[in-house]
Amino acid sequence: MYKTKTTFQKIRLLIRLLIPILITQCGMYAMTFFDTVMSGHASAADLAGVAIGSNIWMPVYTGLSGILLGLTPILSQLIGAKETNPIPGKLHQALYLSVTIAIILFGIGSLVLEPLLNQMGLSRQVHDIAWRYLVALSAGIIPLFAYNVLRGFIDAHGLTRLSMLISLLGLPINALFNYLFIFGKWGAPKLGGVGAGVATAITYWMIMAIAIICIITLKDFHHYQVFRKLPRPSFLAWKELLKLGLPIGFSVFFETSIFAVFTLLMSEYSTIIVAAHQAALNFASFLYMVPMSVSMALTIAVGFEAGGRRYSEARTYSFIGIGIAILFALFFAFILLRFNQPISRLYSTDPQVLRMASHFLVFAIFFQLSDAIQAPIQGSLRGYKDVNITFVMTLISFWLIGLPVGIFLAHKTSLGPYGYWIGLITGLAVGAVTLFIRLIAVQKRFSLLQEKG
Repeated sequence: MYKTKTTFQKIRLLIRLLIPILITQCGMYAMTFFDTVMSGHASAADLAGVAIGSNIWMPVYTGLSGILLGLTPILSQLIGAKETNPIPGKLHQALYLSVTIAIILFGIGSLVLEPLLNQMGLSRQVHDIAWRYLVALSAGIIPLFAYNVLRGFIDAHGLTRLSMLISLLGLPINALFNYLFIFGKWGAPKLGGVGAGVATAITYWMIMAIAIICIITLKDFHHYQVFRKLPRPSFLAWKELLKLGLPIGFSVFFETSIFAVFTLLMSEYSTIIVAAHQAALNFASFLYMVPMSVSMALTIAVGFEAGGRRYSEARTYSFIGIGIAILFALFFAFILLRFNQPISRLYSTDPQVLRMASHFLVFAIFFQLSDAIQAPIQGSLRGYKDVNITFVMTLISFWLIGLPVGIFLAHKTSLGPYGYWIGLITGLAVGAVTLFIRLIAVQKRFSLLQEKG
């Protein structure tokens, strides 16, 4: 990161941060994308099983890994203030915390996974595939969480291209092992959708190892001597991380879990509807990588400027990011409206699944517009280290407004499964409006601080 003077320089720098982050996010998400698409070509049951498994896993993963996102604004503000001595210690403690979270998650999952699946009324085949997929995937929990910390360390220095390269290296590895274990090629066992979990776990271990090697060997980080001497875990340091990370994690969890809850509620419908819903939601979530990437770039840029007490510069970055996200959202809305049937064919050749998925994709247009506002605002607020109100707003908009609206429309009107999608759209829209109001209030507060000197 470096200081900028003009709006054009800010746009250029934000795009330089954004594009590698976007490619990285797409690379990471493409693993789930490939899991879903390739499993769907194994059988409808494999698609449904992986869909259920991934919709249990994703909100848990994103929520808990969101706790670790607290490291990025901490490091960004330290770099902006030119106080880099504490950075290695912050990284060590974040790594210890990530491993601890992963171990706790593994233990809890071993106790609640089977009862949870039993309550969902799934067919025996889909139940078995979902359970075995998650068990296989759990072998990669520790390296995945550790990699998230390492990536946050790299990105906070503005070296988002390095994270991009690491993720791109992981993508063909994941696709290859998917091919081997899903379809039983080259002597590997034919595991169907379960093989996707095996492949993804292997990939997580490999990208973590690559990230560690880069941090040890590259000159940009050599002066830190990160792994030369490891301090003991410090619960006091964990407290600082958790103070920021817990509200971020809960915000991410409340947002992502609402999608998973609606998918689980969809299990009351036929396997065809579940598969179509998952296909449409999977693609819509893939497009969400753009506003999410803008959000992450803004956390770095706003954090850097806020750390240096350049609050007017931080404000400018916030609105540039929102503008970029809205432009992308309008483009994606056109793509979804014009090409919804070809997109549906990526996931299935079943005519019933195609028809339902193409309808769901039209609803996804409205996701893009709300996400283009609320995601960049969340990233900006994290850069300011303002996370508690965001957590409350996310809880209210999704769980106290979006969920009841979705359930009511699905069961009390003729909309059926489409009612759930309207509930999701309602929650996103409310979240976008309330977060925008919060951002304006935070920016005014910091502007007053800057005026007082």
